Amino acid sequence: MTTLPDRPNTALLVIDVQNGVMAGAHNRDGVIANINTLVGRARAEDVPVIWVQHSDARLQRDSESWQYVSELVRHDAEPVVHKAYGDSFEGTRLEELLAERGVGRLVVTGAQTDACIRSTLHGAFVRGYDVTLVGDAHTTEDLTEYGAPAPDQVIAHTNLYWQWQSAPGRTGGTVDTAKVTFATDDQPTGVSP
Repeated sequence: MTTLPDRPNTALLVIDVQNGVMAGAHNRDGVIANINTLVGRARAEDVPVIWVQHSDARLQRDSESWQYVSELVRHDAEPVVHKAYGDSFEGTRLEELLAERGVGRLVVTGAQTDACIRSTLHGAFVRGYDVTLVGDAHTTEDLTEYGAPAPDQVIAHTNLYWQWQSAPGRTGGTVDTAKVTFATDDQPTGVSP
C-alpha cells in the first residue's frame, strides 16, 4: 500500500531508547520489555531492525546518557542511525537504509512520544511510508510542570489519533505489541489498541 515503488518489506524502528531519555520515562520497564519482544520477533522473522540514536547538548555522543539502555542489545548487523533532529529522517541515512532493504512500511517504537516519535511518524508518512505505531511500546517523560498533559494522556492521545491516519496510497495505524504483524498485507487500518 505504500506509495514507494518496489518496497514490499517492513522494518522495525527502535527510536532513542537511551539512558538519558528513559531515566524518567512513563512505564519504562514495560515499554522496554515490549520493545524487546518485538525485536526478538523481528529477528526471528528476518525483519530488519533499525536503531535510532539521538545526540544533543543533553545527550552528548559517547556519554552514558547517550548509550542505549542495557536491556536492549543491538546485533552488529543491525544498523544504527545517528540523528540530531526529532524526525529520524532529517539529516540521517535512514531513507538510504530503508531503500536498500526494500522497506515501505515501518513499525515504530521508542521515545519520546511527544517529540521524536511523533516527528518520525509524520516524517515517514509524508515520505510515502505506511506507518504502524506500537501503542504500548513508546513512552515519554512527565512534562506537566510545563503545561503538558500527564505522560499516560500524551501516549493515549497519540495512539488515538495515529490509528486513523490515512492518505492516498498510505495508511497509519496503532496496535499493541501482541497484535503486531510484520506482514505488509496484514497491516492495521483504523485499528484501536
